[in-house]
Amino acid sequence: MSTIRHFAFAGALAAAAFSSAAHAADMSSGPIAPEMVPGWKFQATAYGWLTAIDGDIGVRNLPPASVDISAIDVLEDLDGALMGSLLAKNGDWFILGDLIWAKVSDGADFGPADGGRVDFTMTQITASGIVGYKLPLGLPDNVEVSATAGLRYQHFKGDLSIDPVIFPGIDGEGTQDWIDPIVGLSLQYQINDRWFVNALADVGGFGVGSKITAQGFASVGYMWTPSISTALGYRAIYADYENDGFVYDATQHGLFTSIGFHF
Repeated sequence: MSTIRHFAFAGALAAAAFSSAAHAADMSSGPIAPEMVPGWKFQATAYGWLTAIDGDIGVRNLPPASVDISAIDVLEDLDGALMGSLLAKNGDWFILGDLIWAKVSDGADFGPADGGRVDFTMTQITASGIVGYKLPLGLPDNVEVSATAGLRYQHFKGDLSIDPVIFPGIDGEGTQDWIDPIVGLSLQYQINDRWFVNALADVGGFGVGSKITAQGFASVGYMWTPSISTALGYRAIYADYENDGFVYDATQHGLFTSIGFHF
């Protein structure tokens, strides 16, 4: 993708922020280690999610623009990222917190002899908190299906600097954020004492924040020791959100890999 195409996406997000001011990747990177004593058991997971973005983004007084950005394009402009989750489990109950922070930036020259310059920085935060309860479905001991409910928070912050050839420069920033209630199901299938499969699906928004939002992921993992596991899978998050001229109707999706620490 050309720099101009990058800026078509970045500028849309920034303009939307200025005019109106955009659950865990691996719910449990592996089964919780067998309890040595009664009570809560925990899992801390660090992961990387290589995301592409597809959908429509609109700004005030402008029709939504189609966005189709590959994971490689996003990675080229990535300044930094932090992704992780914490899972706590006690009997049939679990509590999960997840955080994604990412910062991307881009710049381009324009005008006669590239005399002008545009620089853009965007910070995105996605945070989730859910509670799950194992459903009494009479399944084998190595299969758990749980009902889940919680909240997903989305935050976009954009900083835009324009230094034109003739006119005075423009600097500004803006934000958009919202919270969606979510409900869904999770699956944990321990194939044997080493291999496992995890999956999750949820839906939410219902007009509280987004019109609708949905998430799905599935992963296959391996327990290297009772305390360390890794997993590889695929995740997608969709949101259809509008507010005061800001339109974000897009899906982030891609492969992820994780490492979990059980204690």
